[in-house]
Amino acid sequence: MNVFESRPWLSSYSPDLAPTIGSTPFETVGQLVHETAERFAGKTAYSNLGTELSFREIDELSDRFAGFLLGELGLVKGDRIVVQMPNLLQYPVALYGALKAGLIVVNANPLYTAHEMKKVYADSGAVAIVLLENFADRLESVVDETDLKHIVLTQVGDLLPAPKRVVTNLVVKRVRRMVPAHGLRSRTGTVSFRDALAKGARHAGVGLPEITRDDTALLQYTGGTTGGTKAAVISHHNLVSNQAQMLAPMRLRLHEGEETVIAALPLYHIFSCTVNALAFYAFGSHNVLVTNPRDTKDLISTLDKTRPSVLILVSTLAGGLLESDAFRALDFSRVKLAVAGGMAVRSATANAWREATGSDMLEGYGLTEASPVVAVNPTWTSPRVGTIGLPLPSTDIELRGEDGEPVGLDEPGELCVRGPQVMQGYWNQDDASAEVLKDGWLLTGDVATMSADGYLTIVDRKKDLIVVSGFNVYPSEVEEVATAHPKIKDAGVVGVPDDRSGEAVVLFVVPSDPSLTEAELKTYFKGELAGYKRPTRIIFRDDLPKSNVGKVLRRELKELL
Repeated sequence: MNVFESRPWLSSYSPDLAPTIGSTPFETVGQLVHETAERFAGKTAYSNLGTELSFREIDELSDRFAGFLLGELGLVKGDRIVVQMPNLLQYPVALYGALKAGLIVVNANPLYTAHEMKKVYADSGAVAIVLLENFADRLESVVDETDLKHIVLTQVGDLLPAPKRVVTNLVVKRVRRMVPAHGLRSRTGTVSFRDALAKGARHAGVGLPEITRDDTALLQYTGGTTGGTKAAVISHHNLVSNQAQMLAPMRLRLHEGEETVIAALPLYHIFSCTVNALAFYAFGSHNVLVTNPRDTKDLISTLDKTRPSVLILVSTLAGGLLESDAFRALDFSRVKLAVAGGMAVRSATANAWREATGSDMLEGYGLTEASPVVAVNPTWTSPRVGTIGLPLPSTDIELRGEDGEPVGLDEPGELCVRGPQVMQGYWNQDDASAEVLKDGWLLTGDVATMSADGYLTIVDRKKDLIVVSGFNVYPSEVEEVATAHPKIKDAGVVGVPDDRSGEAVVLFVVPSDPSLTEAELKTYFKGELAGYKRPTRIIFRDDLPKSNVGKVLRRELKELL
């Protein structure tokens, strides 16, 4: 068997794309941050709310924060620190500083409820937290039930220049009333972010611990491949490898040190953390941090002002932008591509994006347990819409049937991944780790097919599979057909028990046209889906429950029933 037979995707690789990444240029994230800053120095690394920070400034500020954590708080290598805020300039400073200090970063969604916050804090054993003050009241309600001893509170404008900083923080707190009353500032162990940087300045770069590639960098919480909340243990090597894997095909289309990249996904999400905060940072790109991507008007204004060459977003956000006349009127002449992560891309959205912007939307695939990127559509040719593209360099793929044996081409099987990006395991959960990590392979729980030339197509999640009278129905297929209907804006599909067929298909739809009827849809499905795949029940809704990155939450749809 030759290499193309065992790895058919290599036959579709550009001649300029090596099948492996070789040794990574960096051993740790701290090394990546510092050496990149030395290369690009005064160029803009990040901007947010109209303020720019250079690579040198980011490196120096993160050194100060590392100095504060070690020299002032006395934290030690391996301590866990929560970083919980939306996309602000403070995020990369806190992330890089903590990793330089040898701490383990626990990325947390600022929209967590107090109950969810307590669960993550307690499970991780975090002793410190950096939190946007807008969410301090939730922390205050649970902090005494956690191991948290050190609280760093930041305000939205903390890294803006003096006049703008004062005005921004005043407006957020007093005018918009976005900071609820709390008593954390008077609590022992609480310090402001700006004070932390000031105190850390005298320790910057002093006494940093020796960090190796195998040291843990992140505890990234996820529902996991087996369900339930758990944290993937992700090492420095996982992160620096995955950013190099992701950049390899990007280098064939983009230019180092010249790109302006929109970071519309939150940095606390593993996709944006790796792609924006690591890969595009290491590429010398200007990352434009979008604090609230749901504010479509402000996002469009940002796109107009920054004229990006790359957009990192999710399919639902792209769909929302495409509905705006103001977005369609923008100058897209500098846009080279958009990379959609976090969820599947609807074919209709990818095609509409191409028509509106003249650029490709590249769908890829990843999961938290793989740090996260596994595959992406090629940059050297037109993407194959509807697929997740080709495995990244240094990534092996097997598709396995129910018996655990590899399946043939074009046959559905569980997607299994092997490569340097695969996590170390789940935090303090040996049984769950053993369930998904077998002989160096990560069993993703996703069902996929592979074409003869190596393109992968996700069929669905194993656990979401609906079995109707012995026939497999994949919800994503039905959702894809539903959203192709001109009167449907969004769709979600779940299976429910049925006395006659074992399970039945239920479709939730959000209409874009109020004239849409159930009868019209049933007629439509007759021409698009086999009988056993057709929804037996159709429920109209104004919206669907979604995750923070726009995935339809099928579990919550089932609860609605």
